[in-house]
Amino acid sequence: MKITDGPDFASSSLPRHLLRGAVGIGSLVGAFALLPLYGPITLALAPLGLVALRGCPMCWAIGLAQTLSRGRLQRECTDGRCELKPAGSTPAGTTPAPPAFEARGPGRSPALSAPPGGTSQR
Repeated sequence: MKITDGPDFASSSLPRHLLRGAVGIGSLVGAFALLPLYGPITLALAPLGLVALRGCPMCWAIGLAQTLSRGRLQRECTDGRCELKPAGSTPAGTTPAPPAFEARGPGRSPALSAPPGGTSQR
């Protein structure tokens, strides 16, 4: 599996994603808010909310960020250094890299992601 492969929580459009969020969050809130009025039967709304949010509210929020940035950002690598730039701003003679985030985290040292022949510039 490449680093570029990963979960994609984005929707096909922003209105569709916001509608999924309204249904998901509304169902989760309704499942517990209506519990005193209608009893445990309202808990049946909780799975609907989780399906609409694709698992959890954080997954929905990540999908919102992905939906907003889709097609607007591209990763551009030049001389071993990669940057996120607005789509369509690639200078002549360079090739945009596939959209991915730099793999850093536990077990990864900054030296592994530094450009060849030097330290990374920040």
